[in-house]
Amino acid sequence: MNRFPKLLARPLALAAVGLSLLLGASGCASVPRVGVTSDFDHAVNFRAYKTWGWYPDQPTDAEGGPAKGYNSFFDKRMRAAVDAEMKRKGLTLVEKSPDVFVAYSARVEDKQRTNPNAYGPYAYYPFWYGPGASRWNQVTDYKAGNVIIDIVDAKRKELVWRGYGQTQVDQQTISEAEVNRIVAGVLGDFPPSDNTARR
Repeated sequence: MNRFPKLLARPLALAAVGLSLLLGASGCASVPRVGVTSDFDHAVNFRAYKTWGWYPDQPTDAEGGPAKGYNSFFDKRMRAAVDAEMKRKGLTLVEKSPDVFVAYSARVEDKQRTNPNAYGPYAYYPFWYGPGASRWNQVTDYKAGNVIIDIVDAKRKELVWRGYGQTQVDQQTISEAEVNRIVAGVLGDFPPSDNTARR
């Protein structure tokens, strides 16, 4: 019965247990979080908006293909994701005379992340504090997908709400799953709540 406490009392065993817990947690890591910000016209009554349409000058070939006149995969994904989220908000897509127009812009850019907690050259062994464990900044390259969604009052032709979202993506284009996640994150703040909108 005393074997287990004795085993945990050994420093080497403690390090092994800690490392296994760390690896187990990293194996269950969730998808990258979507960072979201938004801004809006505080004088607008957003509850008055019932219908929406795509902004007439919204470009359809957002990926910059060699020809015009057709929709890119990304544009189709964005339109489907925005349509689904606006339906959840209770707004109806119409062809003529909408209350608001929706426009978007998107890009993927190369970024770098600095981890100031790394210890090199033993950065992946957090329980090692012996010789050579000098503190250093570990830099990781990654791709960030950026999406801006604008809500424009159709009658006044004025921007009334803007949402911005950014998240880490796997490739130079934003996949369907990533588009759905980013759009849901951005439009999660629309419309502003009564308490926020009436400030």
